[in-house]
Amino acid sequence: MQRFLLDTHVLLWWLDDSSELGPRCKELIADQRNQIYVSAATTWEISIKKALGKLEAPDDIDSIVEDEGFSKLPINLYHGQLAGSLPMLHRDPFDRMLIAQAQAEGLILMTSDGNIGLYNLCLRNPGE
Repeated sequence: MQRFLLDTHVLLWWLDDSSELGPRCKELIADQRNQIYVSAATTWEISIKKALGKLEAPDDIDSIVEDEGFSKLPINLYHGQLAGSLPMLHRDPFDRMLIAQAQAEGLILMTSDGNIGLYNLCLRNPGE
């Protein structure tokens, strides 16, 4: 069993069955033995980008995450503290939160964002 945290774009690619998400990552997400997490930061990012007209995405991500059998990862005070103390290698606050949560919870962050790789994390490239 492996434990993965999906970056926002990976979740959206999964929901859209996008070819951007490689077959190996699709297999890992679909494997019922793996635990897949979606952060509250992801739903926050999607909501903001939808409101700004920068993104089209489903309205009820919460229910969709539940229907997919994914685990919801709330943001706690330690996550916030850790995100704030990360070196400024990446400036996106949503990604910084995902990095902090992956570090704090021992999760593999599934992302195609190369800047996230600058941090000491276990990563999975979704193009694989």
